[in-house]
Formats: sequence, structure tokens, C-alpha cells
Amino acid sequence: VLSDEVRKRLTRVVRQQQERATLRDYGQVPATHILLVGPPGTGKTMTASAFAGELHLPLFTVRLEALFSRFFGETASKLRLLFDQIAQTRGVYLLDEFDAIGARRGDTNDVGEIRRVLNSVLAFMEEPNTTDSLVLAATNHVEILDGALARRFDEVVEYGLPNRTAARKIFERRLGRLKFDSRSWSSIEPSLDGLSQGELVRAADAVVKDAILEGAVTVSANALADALQNRQALRDKFRSRTNR
Repeated sequence: VLSDEVRKRLTRVVRQQQERATLRDYGQVPATHILLVGPPGTGKTMTASAFAGELHLPLFTVRLEALFSRFFGETASKLRLLFDQIAQTRGVYLLDEFDAIGARRGDTNDVGEIRRVLNSVLAFMEEPNTTDSLVLAATNHVEILDGALARRFDEVVEYGLPNRTAARKIFERRLGRLKFDSRSWSSIEPSLDGLSQGELVRAADAVVKDAILEGAVTVSANALADALQNRQALRDKFRSRTNR
């Protein structure tokens, strides 16, 4: 379930990748570097899987924390291996939590090695992508990315929390064959606000599992409201811990 703007941007990337030979005939290249930004649970990681499925390409998830080393220059060497792999094997590469290596240069808590890593990434992203591999960088904290790095991306796709219409679509899909009285939607709508797509899916799945095990064919509004309120409570609990 996507907003019209996000769907339009993702569809553009898929089409360019599918028709990359035509673009090259005219001296153009398809979009290959995509920055996905937005809160957790809004679909960034799922987008990587969807791209891989649409393009029939393998999906490689890169654990950025595994690239960091306390030895001078070793992190940049590991990045070199990564970008060599991108150049040799066409696929969809997801660099999750990209802000780990994309933090702004010159921050007061920055260290020399991070600056060197960032400079290496900037240089690597300027290299031609001969395989047309799709490189997706995902972050929940776009505000700390270095501006020079953000400009290297062909597309920047921003994900947001779902509105009530999108939330209802998510529930309708997740409930599957279970029935729900549509007249009850108004009673649960206040509990939808502020929850991400991922949180809505988990709430719906919890209700569906209970219904299946109880042999029910319908989902009650009370059960759905309780599941949503539980997700709201969990979100608020973790948020309060983060703000301490």
C-alpha cells in the first residue's frame, strides 16, 4: 500500500531498469542509486524485495556494521570489495541503516575514519555502474546524511505513515478470508493514527491468528481495537525510553 507519489517514483525506476537497453541506445542510463528515507516500518526494506521480484534479480542485504574495522583503512577496503561486487554481479543491493556511513562530515562527534569512509563512498558512487545493479540505501535519519552524498542518488523516495484510507487497505488485505463489519471502521479509526504500516500489519496478524485458532470466521471491532491499542502502547513505551 503506497501513496501515489511513492508508487510513481518506484514504477519509474522499474521501467528504466526493464528498458535499460533502449535508454543506452540513446546515450542514457537507468536509475541505479536510490535513497529510501522515512520512519521505521514504512516499507523501505520491503521495497528492496519488491524491486528484486519485479526485476527477477537476486537481493543482497549488506550489513553495514560488519564493514567497520578498527584498523586504519580496512573499512574502505571492504567497501571497495562491495562496490566491485556490484560492478560484477547484477542484483538489488540494500544498504540498510545507511546513516551509519553517511553521517555529515565535520560533526563534532565525528572521527577521522568515518570521514575517510564517507569520502570512499562518494568516490565509489561516481564510478560507472556497468551491470546496472540497483543500489538502495535506506535510512530513518535523513537529517544526518551528508549533503554531498545525498546528491549522488538518482532518486530520493520518501516514505510516510499511512493515512486512514491506506490503513484500511492494509487491514482489508491482511484479514484475508475473515469477515469484518465495515460499519465498525469508524470505531477503530482513532487507534490507527501514528502507527506505521509495519505496526498495522502486526496488529492485524495478531487478530487473524487468534481468530484462526478459535475457529472464527469474523473479526470483531473490539479485538482489532485492542490489538491497535497494544501497538500504540508499545510505540509510546519505546519512544519514552528513547527520549530519556
